[in-house]
Amino acid sequence: AYPSLAAVPGTLDLVNIFRKSEDVLPIVEAAITHGAKAIWMQEGVSNEQAAIRARESGLLVVMDRCWLKEHAARSHRG
Repeated sequence: AYPSLAAVPGTLDLVNIFRKSEDVLPIVEAAITHGAKAIWMQEGVSNEQAAIRARESGLLVVMDRCWLKEHAARSHRG
């Protein structure tokens, strides 16, 4: 585990956010600074301001979706 995104070595493909919606914007800002490629806000988490900021910086954004459910749904397709 790392104390912050800035402490993670190398580049980040995805920042998966499990925080309250109102806490997302600073995480997105840190992800942008660190060069992340995508932001995933878990089910129940959405922040339109953070999503707009991320998209403006070229990041892919997913909001209010469960990573596990999405993976399971796609893994069971014929």
